[in-house]
Amino acid sequence: MLLFYWKKNKMKYFAAFDSFIKCVLYLSISLTIITQYNLSVLGDTSMNASKGIPITEELRLNVPNEYKKAWLKAEQEIWEPWLSKQEGFISRQIFYNEEKGQALLLVNWENKKLWKNISSEEVHVIQNLFEMNVKKTLNISENPFQLIYEGELFNQK
Repeated sequence: MLLFYWKKNKMKYFAAFDSFIKCVLYLSISLTIITQYNLSVLGDTSMNASKGIPITEELRLNVPNEYKKAWLKAEQEIWEPWLSKQEGFISRQIFYNEEKGQALLLVNWENKKLWKNISSEEVHVIQNLFEMNVKKTLNISENPFQLIYEGELFNQK
C-alpha cells in the first residue's frame, strides 16, 4: 500500500522537494548579497572615519592647581604654535577642573588620516620641549603633568 501511495504521489514529492531546494538556494544567495553589502557599507564607514570625517583628539592630564599657570603658559608657547602649523589641524579647546586638578584638551582635526600622519617622533620632540620649558619655569626635575587618558571622538550629528 505504501509503495502504491509513493508511486502515485512521487511527482508531487519531487515538485515539493524541488521548490524547497530552490527556496533554500534563493535564501542563501540573498543572505550572501545582503551580508556583502553590509560589510562594504561598514568598510566605507571606517574608511570615511579615517579619511573624511572630522575627529577630535581627547587628552586628559593631571595638572596640580599650583602648576596650572605654568602649564597653560607652556601649552601656549610650545604646543599651540606647533599645532597651528600641522596639516589638518582645526582648533583646540582647553578645560580645567580645579576640584580634581585635571585638564581636558580637545584637539579638532579635519580627519583621522591627517592627524595620524604626524610622526610619533615629531610629537615626542615637541613633548620634550614642553617638559623642558615646564621644568625650567618651575625649577623642578620631573614633569608634574601626567597623561591620564588619550582617545578620539567623532561628532554624532
